[in-house]
Parts: sequence; C-alpha cells; structure tokens
Amino acid sequence: MKVDDLVNRVDELLAMGKEVLTTRRRSDFGGEFVDSGLMSGFRSASLSFVERIYGSTHPHFSEIKEGAKGSRPGDADKCIAILKAIRSEIEGGWLFSIKGLVTAEVFADFIEMAEHLLESGYKDPAAIMCGSVLEEHLRQLCLKNGIETVIRRDEKEIPKKADVLNADLTRAETYSKLDQKMITGWLDLRNKAAHGHYGEYNEEQVRNLLSSVTEFMARVSV
Repeated sequence: MKVDDLVNRVDELLAMGKEVLTTRRRSDFGGEFVDSGLMSGFRSASLSFVERIYGSTHPHFSEIKEGAKGSRPGDADKCIAILKAIRSEIEGGWLFSIKGLVTAEVFADFIEMAEHLLESGYKDPAAIMCGSVLEEHLRQLCLKNGIETVIRRDEKEIPKKADVLNADLTRAETYSKLDQKMITGWLDLRNKAAHGHYGEYNEEQVRNLLSSVTEFMARVSV
C-alpha cells in the first residue's frame, strides 16, 4: 500500500470520528455521550488500521484499545488525536523509516546466524537461511513500493514466489536488470540447498551468497 493510500485511509477514519462527534448528547444524569454504535465502529476500524500498520504491541494501538473504551466524546477525541499523529508520521516518512530500521535489525540477526552456521561447517542450512532472508526482503520491498505480494485465485490469496517478486520489482525499476539476474542466481542456490542438491554448490559460493545478499539489502533498503 502506497503512502497516498494510507493517508486517504486515515482521512476516511478521521471523517468517521467527526461523524461520531456530531451525535454528542448530554445525559439526564450529567455528562456527555455519543452514539455507541457509531463509536464502536469507529474504534474497531481505527484499531484494525493501526494493527495492520504498526502491529498490536505499538503504543498507538494500546492507547486506542485501552484509552478509548467508552462512548464519550473524549473517547472519540482521543482516537482522532492518535489518527492525526499517525497521519503526520506517514506523511513525514517516519513510518517506513522506522519499519525499515526494525526489519534491517531482524535481517541482520538472521544473516549473522547464517554466517555462524557456515563457519561451523553447515553450508546448507546457511544457504537456506540466507535465501529466506533475501525472499522476505523482496517481499518487504514490494510492500514499500505498492506492489502486490499475493495472487488472488478462487477467492484465495496465494503468496507470490520469490522469482515473481523479483520480476515485479525490476519492472517497477526498484533495482536494475543486472540486480535481477544476480538475485535469480542467489535464489537458485537457495533452492538447490532446500531440495537437497548439496553437491551442486560449495562453501565458497555460500560465503559469496552471504556477502552479496548483505550488500544488496544495504544498497536497496526497505
């Protein structure tokens, strides 16, 4: 999903919040309230969006979930304030910067594990792990660039294979055709390891795979 799509969705949610506030009424027992049905829908839609973008452990998610449980104007105001903050983060590029840093840190840990496996004489699992990191990096690049990562068939979503992601990213000019050819070779080595063709590559080739994939992910980052 592209930045403009995310911003548009936030604006839709903000419009829902404003609609909720138009139902503000004063209770016979003192205090104010808003339409509980509209508030529930607004809260659920906001939580769904925040969870998809940030995850359920992010403060934005818990602030809405725990801090806007009721049907008071203040609950709607809190959701609206958080959504406005999210809008600013998305427009300022902070969302993808933060996600990119987290992704890079996780990937670095897996690459380090693959290097340890290789140094311990386990070239085959090292190749598989490195190839898996590469595939996930391609998937994250697709998400960043608004490229679909699934194929819809018979009302089911089937994840695209790594070579398809590679081709899609090249067509979108995310990286060059030379990069595409190199990635095809790296994925081929991973597939050989995954299918037990251990004699078709050697330890030095896996070492080159690790260094090449690391360099590529640093150069074409999420």
